[in-house]
Amino acid sequence: MKIDWWTLGLQTANVLVLIWILSRFLFRPVAAMIEERRALATKSLDDAKADRAAAEAERHKAEEATAGLAQARVAALKSAAEEAEAEKQGILASARAEAERLRKAAEADIARARQDDAAAIEGRASTLALDIADKLLSRLPEEARVAGFIDGLVEALAALPAPVRASLGTGGAALPIRSARMPTQSEAKLCTERLSQALGRPLELAWTADPALIAGLELDLPHASVRNSLRADLDRVAAALATSGGPTP
Repeated sequence: MKIDWWTLGLQTANVLVLIWILSRFLFRPVAAMIEERRALATKSLDDAKADRAAAEAERHKAEEATAGLAQARVAALKSAAEEAEAEKQGILASARAEAERLRKAAEADIARARQDDAAAIEGRASTLALDIADKLLSRLPEEARVAGFIDGLVEALAALPAPVRASLGTGGAALPIRSARMPTQSEAKLCTERLSQALGRPLELAWTADPALIAGLELDLPHASVRNSLRADLDRVAAALATSGGPTP
């Protein structure tokens, strides 16, 4: 095979010219276009990254704001619950105090009513006892109202402390004595003798009638009282009833 060097040279020159033309008018513009597109794509990516970062920051801010709102809501609910509980406890305490006050007032009213009832019962009982005693004594001999109580009076006088007994009737002073009625001469003599024996020395008595005694005798001494009468017995019964709160219904 024969090679035509001239033709080969022309063809080579044509190729070189074509390459130069392509590089000048095709490859460079295309490369510039590609570079421009690449730069634009890079810028778009950077912008997207920036937007994404901004969006992420906004999201974090929104999450923090949401968390803050949630915490504030929880704190507000807790505060409201505590205030409600405190108010509830205050209301309950007030209700308990009012209930306690009402209970005490009711107990006081009941106690007063019981005392009033006891006093009324005691008064009626005393009145009834006086009536019964008066009716019973009306059936007894009259001397029973005085003579029958002398021994008891003597025993009560003997039970006084020795210094008190030693001070009675000194200097010839008469002892004041009350009886349900004025005694007869024999009753007065017997009583004087028995009391003198109990003290171991003569006595003088100053008699006074006191129908309130119903029956019996009472000595009114400077520092003591010697009682042996139906009135004294009834007073002791009434005092016992008052101490025990009266009869149980």
